Amino acid sequence: MTRLIHLWQSGDAGALDRLLPLVYADLRAMAARRLSEERNGPGTLQPTALVHDVFLRLVGAEKLDVESGAHLFHIAGRMMRRILIDRSRQADAEKRGGEWQRVDLAEALKLPTPENTNLGLLDTAIGGLEKIDPRLARIVELRYFVGLSVPQVAAVLEVDERTVYRDWALARIWLRREMER
Repeated sequence: MTRLIHLWQSGDAGALDRLLPLVYADLRAMAARRLSEERNGPGTLQPTALVHDVFLRLVGAEKLDVESGAHLFHIAGRMMRRILIDRSRQADAEKRGGEWQRVDLAEALKLPTPENTNLGLLDTAIGGLEKIDPRLARIVELRYFVGLSVPQVAAVLEVDERTVYRDWALARIWLRREMER
């Protein structure tokens, strides 16, 4: 997979054609898991559409430096996060339905926030966490937005599971504090 990624980045379009079937099923499963966690159902967005949006962003990216398969999944998880947050912001606009909110994010992170959780504020908090410790922000993205288990996150980040448990706890505490402000 890593070899195909490097060939693709070097301009070999055939490498992308060989890479996509290798990652498509995993990305679609990630998208399906994420969308199944939606409190009111996935709405109009289907896993296939989410994966296709990710692919379009991957292929359309001007400068994308993907180091490995694990890094590709991290980038895809981040893109899924951005797509879902952008959709949430659009839904918040009055012309698109007003104050529709997702409660499942607060529940997943065990944040003491009311039902009208502001995903824009949460996104800002995750961005702030990323400036302090990028690995903590990656763990939040992989655990919540991608739906990976602690062992899977440990494998993707190539760290010990105990490190992921410790970092996950720290990230939740930090985000809880930021969201209370």
